[in-house]
Amino acid sequence: MDNRIGEMAVFARVVELGSFSAAARAMTMTPSTVSKLIRRLEDRLALRLFDRSTRALVLTPDGQRYYEAATRLIAELDEAEAALTRSARQASGTVRVNASVAFGTLCLEPLLPAFWAEHPGIVVDLSLSDEVVDIYLDRTDVAFRIGPLADSGLTVRRIGTAHRLIVAAPDYVARHGRPASAEDLDRHNCLGFNFRRARPVWQVQAGGKLVDRQIAGSLLANNGETLRRLCIAGAGLARLGDFHVAGDIAAGRLLPVMPHAEGDNEDVNAVFLGGLHVPHRLRLFLDFMLPRLQETLLQCGQSCQAAFAAP
Repeated sequence: MDNRIGEMAVFARVVELGSFSAAARAMTMTPSTVSKLIRRLEDRLALRLFDRSTRALVLTPDGQRYYEAATRLIAELDEAEAALTRSARQASGTVRVNASVAFGTLCLEPLLPAFWAEHPGIVVDLSLSDEVVDIYLDRTDVAFRIGPLADSGLTVRRIGTAHRLIVAAPDYVARHGRPASAEDLDRHNCLGFNFRRARPVWQVQAGGKLVDRQIAGSLLANNGETLRRLCIAGAGLARLGDFHVAGDIAAGRLLPVMPHAEGDNEDVNAVFLGGLHVPHRLRLFLDFMLPRLQETLLQCGQSCQAAFAAP
């Protein structure tokens, strides 16, 4: 791999500090590595850059010209990177974001202070709703969606997977027991959703395959946070994404009461307009958020798997 700017930086440090060993200490390298880099540089240029003696390194005339050119190029690169950093920090405008209540509260909101530390000029207009909004009509820049996506001309960036879990409060389990099978759900209070796309069925393992099981209960809500809070209060069972309940499971507020039904998953995606030609402020937001959200989902999944494995 061509690393000319790296070789230039090593050469310049040798010149400025007067020896291979001093340059090696300053750059956290070994003297032999520095020596090899300088020799490779001289071989590529077919020039001798130093007159070597037992007492000192002395630049040759060619070495002096190369040093002047190298320091000029390194300074220009440093200035270019500094200018890009200043430009990023000075980015301004509003990014309109839509997400479900749970994903926005638990995954997005904790990341915002660090985002603003890097991009203080960008305003985040955050709307949380478990209903699917129309990005065009709602003037949304990016929506974080969980579950199947309708065909559209929108750009989709996959973030990860949410595994759905059936959970209950320890108090509820103490009073009503744990469901051990799909049929057991019939005698439990199963808290559900009321929005249009929701169906009164939970996917569970039965006979080695994933099946839809009709459920019923005393609560229908339009967001997962309401279900989670009522579940913690001991009102019944809830079926929620692992990112939504990982913290509660770790804290002992909720228990996974049935093994995860393999395949009962939903993709988590960022959906936005513009393809490659998105506004600079949105590009900065996506570049910051997406890798961190990927890590969050991965950690939540691993944490919940560990809870299932615990005795």
